[in-house]
Amino acid sequence: MGLTGLEIYKQLPKKNCGECGPPTCLAFAMALANGKAQLDACPYVSDEARANLESASAPPIALVKAGAGDYVVEMGDETELFRHDKKFYHETAIAFKVSDTLSEDDIEAKAKEIDGLVFERVGLQYRVQFAAVVNDSKDPVTFKNAVSKVAAVTNITPMLVSEDPVAIEGALEVVGDRKPVIYAATTDNYEKMTELAKSKECPLVVKADGLEALAELVEKVVGLGYKQLILDSGQRETAKVIADLVQIRRQAIKKKFRPFGYPTVAFTTEEDPLAEINQAVAYVSKYASVVVLNTTDKAHVLPLLSWRQNLYTDPQVPIQVEEKLHKVGEPDENSPVYLTTNFSLTYYSVEGEVEATKIPSYILAVDTDGTSVLTAYAAGKFEAEKIAEVMEKVGLNDKVKHRNIVIPGYVAVLKGKLEEASGWNVIVGPREASGIVAFAKSQFS
Repeated sequence: MGLTGLEIYKQLPKKNCGECGPPTCLAFAMALANGKAQLDACPYVSDEARANLESASAPPIALVKAGAGDYVVEMGDETELFRHDKKFYHETAIAFKVSDTLSEDDIEAKAKEIDGLVFERVGLQYRVQFAAVVNDSKDPVTFKNAVSKVAAVTNITPMLVSEDPVAIEGALEVVGDRKPVIYAATTDNYEKMTELAKSKECPLVVKADGLEALAELVEKVVGLGYKQLILDSGQRETAKVIADLVQIRRQAIKKKFRPFGYPTVAFTTEEDPLAEINQAVAYVSKYASVVVLNTTDKAHVLPLLSWRQNLYTDPQVPIQVEEKLHKVGEPDENSPVYLTTNFSLTYYSVEGEVEATKIPSYILAVDTDGTSVLTAYAAGKFEAEKIAEVMEKVGLNDKVKHRNIVIPGYVAVLKGKLEEASGWNVIVGPREASGIVAFAKSQFS
């Protein structure tokens, strides 16, 4: 269990300088005890105190990295049980199984399918993180060949699923430089698996049957000098997996129980794709760092990634688009100009309707701290003077030869002031984005 705030305070320099962020050493000690601060923030802590406080200053869940280059995957480093308390930081990594018993053509096709699971939605890009090559054949050579085939097709980080150290060693000869996840160290093989993971600095999944056995095995692996770990309690029944994931997270964050202070992995077991996605959604929510699935159908995967994205956005910061003049189609100097805010949901609602008009257009998104039209207007963030400044900043006068701009109908009251501030003719558009198509046909066709 971690130290209390008062126990930490006794070992701090007690300067109350505020250089660490909090105004006093006591406040800093409380932040350390709750995993909300890092000991390195204090420039005056002694080496002796630093050694004593290492456990207390470490994050409740360790940061573990897999992959290399542009495909690095960060897991763990979480501090909260509930998203509304602060936020979650590192989104759940999604992995898809590739059995080494498939034919070479099928392995290649599966890897390409995984590589193609990239989605653009509301200005965000959704990706998957791992191709989990599974040693179903139990043959090290077959496994190595399958890993080689997948590695030749995609740069996505591999996950090597085999409890045979010989198979893992052969696979690491092929993809060791990609820092794959090694699955898994068990009570029978943990010494060799830890040695292999250390040799390539790869994350190592520690798997045991039950939480008590898992804690004991983690301590053995840590005793060998390795801490880049991911935890698997060995459960596969949905309710039991969730119970274990919650218990691991709670013990790590609330009790500072170090053997559980690592990311976690969960495997789906449902055969029906929709049931499997529902199972995966539950694991993403409570609190898997990696979820391994079978289905790669885009229609099934997109809802899962959308849910993950929603869960891992900061609940206190709305999703926003860049404040700039956005193009829809290939607009020219005669194209219409629409005005809206930079709240993502508002902007993409407008963009979708403008696209539906089939008229190339400009959309000017004004930074309102990610608030909707009426909210921004009520808060004084969507006013004529500011809008006029943004129009000038983006060079709107040079983009079109007309001087007409369409404002949302809900803020029709801005018409006179904006005309005065900008010198443009202001056209009051529909209140709802759904009215843009009919409006555009009447105004610009």
